[in-house]
Amino acid sequence: MIDREDLIRSIREYHEQQAAPPFVPGVTEIQSSGACLDADDKTALAEAALDMRIAGGALAHRFETSFARKLGMRKARLTNSGSSANLLAITALTAPELGEARLRPGDEVITCAAGFPTTVNPILQNGLVPVFVDIDEHTYNATPESIAAAIGPRTRAVALAHTLGNPFPVAEVAELCGAHEMFLVEDNCDAVGSSYRDRPTGTFGDLSTVSFYPAHHVTTGEGGCVLTDSLALARIVKSLRDWGRDCWCEPGESNRCGRRFGYQLGGLPYGYDHKYIYSHIGYNLKATDLQAALGLSQLAKLDDFVIARRRNWTRLREGLDGAAHLRLPEPTPGADPSWFGFALTVAPDAPFDRYAMVTFLESRRIATRSLFAGNLLRHPAYAAVPHRISGDLTVSDHVADHTFWIGVYPGITDEMTDYMISSIREFVATHTRSPSPTSSAEDSR
Repeated sequence: MIDREDLIRSIREYHEQQAAPPFVPGVTEIQSSGACLDADDKTALAEAALDMRIAGGALAHRFETSFARKLGMRKARLTNSGSSANLLAITALTAPELGEARLRPGDEVITCAAGFPTTVNPILQNGLVPVFVDIDEHTYNATPESIAAAIGPRTRAVALAHTLGNPFPVAEVAELCGAHEMFLVEDNCDAVGSSYRDRPTGTFGDLSTVSFYPAHHVTTGEGGCVLTDSLALARIVKSLRDWGRDCWCEPGESNRCGRRFGYQLGGLPYGYDHKYIYSHIGYNLKATDLQAALGLSQLAKLDDFVIARRRNWTRLREGLDGAAHLRLPEPTPGADPSWFGFALTVAPDAPFDRYAMVTFLESRRIATRSLFAGNLLRHPAYAAVPHRISGDLTVSDHVADHTFWIGVYPGITDEMTDYMISSIREFVATHTRSPSPTSSAEDSR
C-alpha cells in the first residue's frame, strides 16, 4: 500500500532535486513578473488533490478568513480572478438593498484612463458612465485634486487602482468620497502589502479587490478576492458570486439559517427551498479548494515577497539614478509601496524612443511591459463607449507613447537586477554618445 505521507515526502524531495539553472546574461529570460513556488506550495496542492478538493469548500473559507485577517478586514470573498472581483465590487453597489444610495444606470464613476481595462469594464457593464481623469507623471496615479475637479451632479463613486503597487493618496480620496457621499472601490490587485500613512492599502474603500494571478504578490493560479468591512456588502458580493442566490450556506451545507423551508420571498410560495431562491442576477465566479490550498501556502510567504519586491525596486532605482533621458518612478508621498513593477518613461526629446529601447532590452532577454492600457480611450474597444473626460489626458497619452516597465518580483536576483541596470545604461550611453570631432567635420562637408 502507498503511504500518503511517503507520497507527500516524495513530492517535496522531487521539488528539492529540481535545481534552478544558473543565470546566463542574455540567455536566461528575466521575466517581468511570475509566481515564486516552492516545495510547500507543491505539497499543499498535492494534499488538496488527494482529498479531491475540486470545488470551493472548507479551504476556500479558511483562506478567506486568513486573508481578511492579514489585511485587517472583516470579510473576504474568494473568486476566480481579480477581474471578477472588480465586476462583483461594482455590481454590488447597484444592489436594491442599498436603497437610495445604490448606483443606477447613467450614474458616474470616476476612474483613470491609464490603467488595466478590468478596473473600468465593470463600470460600463453595469450601465454606469466612467469619468476619466489624468494621472501624475511621477507616481502614475490620479490625484485628489483631479478627482475633486471631476465630480459632477451624477457622480456617485470612485474606482481606482494603485498603479504598479504605488498607492494613490487613498486616505485623501476616501475623505473626499465621504464628504460627497460617494462609494470608493479600491483596486488593490497590484498592491498587496503596500501601505499609505501606515495603513494597508485595500482597507480604505467601501470595497477593495485583489488578484491572485501568477503575476501578483501571492498566487492561487487564477483567482481573486473582494474585501469589505460591511457585512451587508459582503453578503451581496457572496450572492452575486454564487449564482445570485439568497441562501448563504457554504458549499455542502443545507440549512445554516435553520429555516431552509421557512421563507416566503418574491412571488414564490411559502416554504420554497431557500437554496433555490435568487435575490440578485448573479454569476458563478467561485474558486476551488485547490486554489485556496495554494493561496494559504503562498500567504505564509507574503511578507518575504514584499521585502524582496522593495529590495529589487530600490536596487533598480539607485542603479539607474541620473540615467539620461529617462524619468524614474517616485513613490507617492506618505506611501510604502509593495512594488509590482519598475516604470521607465523616455523623455520626448530623447535621441531614442521607447520602441528602440524596448526592442534592445527584449533582445537581451529582459522582459518589458507597457503601462497596461496607456490611455484606454485610444483602444478600439473603447472608441464609442459612453464616458466623460475631466480636464485632459495629457499624461495618460504621454504614458501610452513613452512608458514601459520591467520586473521586480521576488524571483529576480541581484545578478539579474544588475544586468538590467547595466543593459539600460549601455543603451542610453550608446544612443546619446556625442559624435567625434572628425565625424562632425566630415558631416559638415
